[in-house]
Amino acid sequence: MADELRRRILTGQLTDDQVLPKEDELLTEFAISKPSLREAMRILEAEGLLTVRRGKHGGAVIHRPTPANVAYTMGLVLGSQQVSLADVGTALLQVEPACAALCAQRPDRKSTVVPILRRLHEESVAAVDDLPQATSASRRYHEALVTHCGNATMLVMAGALETLWSAHEQSWSTQVTDHSTVPVSERRAVLEDHRQVIDAIDVGDAQRARDLAAAHLVHAQRYPGWAGVVDPAMIRPGGPRASRDGGSLNGGDGD
Repeated sequence: MADELRRRILTGQLTDDQVLPKEDELLTEFAISKPSLREAMRILEAEGLLTVRRGKHGGAVIHRPTPANVAYTMGLVLGSQQVSLADVGTALLQVEPACAALCAQRPDRKSTVVPILRRLHEESVAAVDDLPQATSASRRYHEALVTHCGNATMLVMAGALETLWSAHEQSWSTQVTDHSTVPVSERRAVLEDHRQVIDAIDVGDAQRARDLAAAHLVHAQRYPGWAGVVDPAMIRPGGPRASRDGGSLNGGDGD
């Protein structure tokens, strides 16, 4: 039963937030015992594919897997091994520039990727004087590079890393009491890096987009990430890392 319900969820026959039929109907359909039914529910709930709600208006609610689920699982594994944020940053240095190059290679980039990146860049420029807001806007830009790279596998893999890094960087930015730690002039320099990457993507220069993105990350990771370890509680599904327009890593390309 668990295998069949999992197949229906992954193929879209069962949709997100859909409630499964009542217990009696499932027992009849699958011709199994109540203990077997409950074991199947337990397996799927442990996999994050459904939530069993108790009570009069309860039931089993479907949750289709998203990159956010992957990020949380990755966070649990890395956190259990006390992996440093610097380690996550090193991984991002490898995959995010590849996403920038993929964005530049998209034949539809001028109507899909570039307008979104330019809008997010404008939001970052508008927020540059406020460190937490500037950090949040900047992370939306980085997440959008992954979200719109056009490769589903990279979206899941790199998206999980971006989600981990974003959660920790934004937490750091809200805890900094002296915002001059990152002078406004340096924030503007970071945004100029973003603009140059966007321009390279716009003209379809994949190698330049990759090189600029890599050089930018070396500088941009200097402040938030090179101390501490991964804390999966920051990205618990349903928590503060909700999806956001343009830079959301919870779904597909969004085009």
